[in-house]
Amino acid sequence: MAEQKESGQQIQVKASDEVLKGSYSNQVSVGHTGEEFIFDFLNVLPPTGSLVARVIVSPSHAKRFEAALSENLKRYEEAFGTISLAVVPERKIGFKTE
Repeated sequence: MAEQKESGQQIQVKASDEVLKGSYSNQVSVGHTGEEFIFDFLNVLPPTGSLVARVIVSPSHAKRFEAALSENLKRYEEAFGTISLAVVPERKIGFKTE
């Protein structure tokens, strides 16, 4: 359970054991409309891949997410050193509809 203080209030967040386990993703696809950002988290092991989670957020929340991620990457690199980028595969990845 996580707690967050906002305007003097505590918010109790509930999560099932399954959600708390998390999902592994080694790739993310980001898209957007005028109303939202869509993050598709993928687990890709060529020649196939699976969508493990889709998270849809408002543009303002995506901006806050970007700031939080940037700050945490900075802290990580200060503690553990520069993160090296892996070689990105040249294959085009897309969804297969059934």
